[in-house]
Amino acid sequence: MAITYKVLGQASPSATTETDLYAAPAAAIASSIIVCNRGTTQATFRVSISVNGAATDNKDYIYYDLLIAGNDTFIATIGVTLAATDVVRVYASSANFSFSLYGSEVV
Repeated sequence: MAITYKVLGQASPSATTETDLYAAPAAAIASSIIVCNRGTTQATFRVSISVNGAATDNKDYIYYDLLIAGNDTFIATIGVTLAATDVVRVYASSANFSFSLYGSEVV
């Protein structure tokens, strides 16, 4: 078994569009997420984790409509374990957001 530390996913989704940030190819640990609002006005974002890549359900959200000021960044240590085919998805109220997910894959 080998552990690879890496950037698991990065995305800058269109406004109000749920986007896959990371689909786990094997067991993985998402250790931290960074969300940057590149715009000048406050806006909101969402992050969900869906087991086996299922459609997003209310139970899947770990952040929901969290407000970030313009030109600000949200950083969180999340320590979420993922199985193969689990999917981390992101959504933002503005097209000015960047999402980065960091962690490790176990292969």
